Amino acid sequence: MPEKVEVDRESPRMPRALSVMAAVLVGFAPATRAEGPERPNVLWIIAEDLSPDLGCYGTQAVSTPNVDRLASEGVRFTRAFTTASVCSSSRSAFITGVYQTTTGTHDHRTRNPKPKLGDVTPLPTLMKRAGYYVTNRGKEDYNFAHGKLFDGADWRKRKPGQPFFAQVQIHEPHRRFVTNRDPQRAVKLELPSCYPDHPIMRADWANYLASVEKMDEKAGAALKQLQDEGVAERTVVFFFGDHGRAHYRGKQWLYDGGIRIPLIVRWPGKIEAGPVDGRMISAIDLAATTLGIAGINVPEWMQGRDIFAEGYAGREAVFAARDRSGDALDRVRAVRTARYKYIRNYYPELPYTQWSSYKVLSYPGQTLVQVLAERGELAAPAALFAAKRRPAEELYDVPADPDEVVNLARDPKHAKALAELRERLERWIDETGDATADERFDAAAATKLVKAKLGWYQRTMQKRGLDPKISKEDYVKWWAKELGIK
Repeated sequence: MPEKVEVDRESPRMPRALSVMAAVLVGFAPATRAEGPERPNVLWIIAEDLSPDLGCYGTQAVSTPNVDRLASEGVRFTRAFTTASVCSSSRSAFITGVYQTTTGTHDHRTRNPKPKLGDVTPLPTLMKRAGYYVTNRGKEDYNFAHGKLFDGADWRKRKPGQPFFAQVQIHEPHRRFVTNRDPQRAVKLELPSCYPDHPIMRADWANYLASVEKMDEKAGAALKQLQDEGVAERTVVFFFGDHGRAHYRGKQWLYDGGIRIPLIVRWPGKIEAGPVDGRMISAIDLAATTLGIAGINVPEWMQGRDIFAEGYAGREAVFAARDRSGDALDRVRAVRTARYKYIRNYYPELPYTQWSSYKVLSYPGQTLVQVLAERGELAAPAALFAAKRRPAEELYDVPADPDEVVNLARDPKHAKALAELRERLERWIDETGDATADERFDAAAATKLVKAKLGWYQRTMQKRGLDPKISKEDYVKWWAKELGIK
């Protein structure tokens, strides 16, 4: 039986709304380790920059028949979260089962040559050692130096009878988005209340949903390959996003738009078709769960948990961190329970709209908000994002306020919850060895990075035929033209 690994050092409680996992698992027996050809294959289908904006999660203005069908054949998790809201840091965590803040892989794309891995071994290596043929088709954006993690890109090249652990990386819905071809989509879609209801925002969101549909086509192709090869019934499929959607308040922020992801698992013969699981799940649990499925003991150093282990009730809380992303220097930490989200901004003097070459080049909504604010045309709650500085602490009652726009940190009615989550976050920082706890930005390194990113920004703007010093008003006009708004 896989070793039981303490993560939060708390006794997780099963949410009342959930039935026991026995209702989900059919004859699940983690106590016996499968050997040889009996060991199941495992396929991870990973979509970039994807929130649960899918038909099976209730999104109306999108068509995702392939992922919806997968959900009907497996279990759909409604409270799954990544540990970071940007790709390389998030991927470093879920490929090791250890927080990126523990291993020193927290800053986006540092590709740290000397991460604090210690005994930490990436999941592909553990699977190879156990006899699996390990492949990856696409992105290998892990934030640490590593040798040859994969045997190749095509699991069909394995030896006869050899099980495989494969990853299929899908670029969509990463920006640049696919162009929406449905003229009614921008009209019909529902924008979260934290965004201005503006044609630019609607057109950009419609392109995002069109990109989600492109992702669904590619996910369907991967699933069809399993079926065509006759291995679908022997393959456990995980479908998830590497972090949330690429809109402001999503990717690179710790609101649910940045860290909440879809997670679907199909396990033929072991998981009933169609249940919905509301347990709190962290992406660092994916590695431990994969090991458990393969009959491999979970190492003691792994902070993730096997979500299908007998009696496992899920987490009481999940944790997330945001650190340097490109030339945006920052440190933010968050803890999320079933009810509350607590966010700590270590640099509250920085605005939400602090300079970020990537976001200025990619997110039309961010420049739009700044322009509307300067015109005095930005109403609440969208106006929150244009504030000159951030609160040091944010607290949200997420079920009552899913868009996280009513900050309760100073509300006496929620003082107890604030104190409890503040203490919980401090304990997590201490117990997991948060690598940035005493870190300060290296001024020289930061200056070099900002200079390099500024050069990239200038070159990109020039390729667009734009003056890098363009006014925000004129830039918004360019975005409107680019998005086909007349």
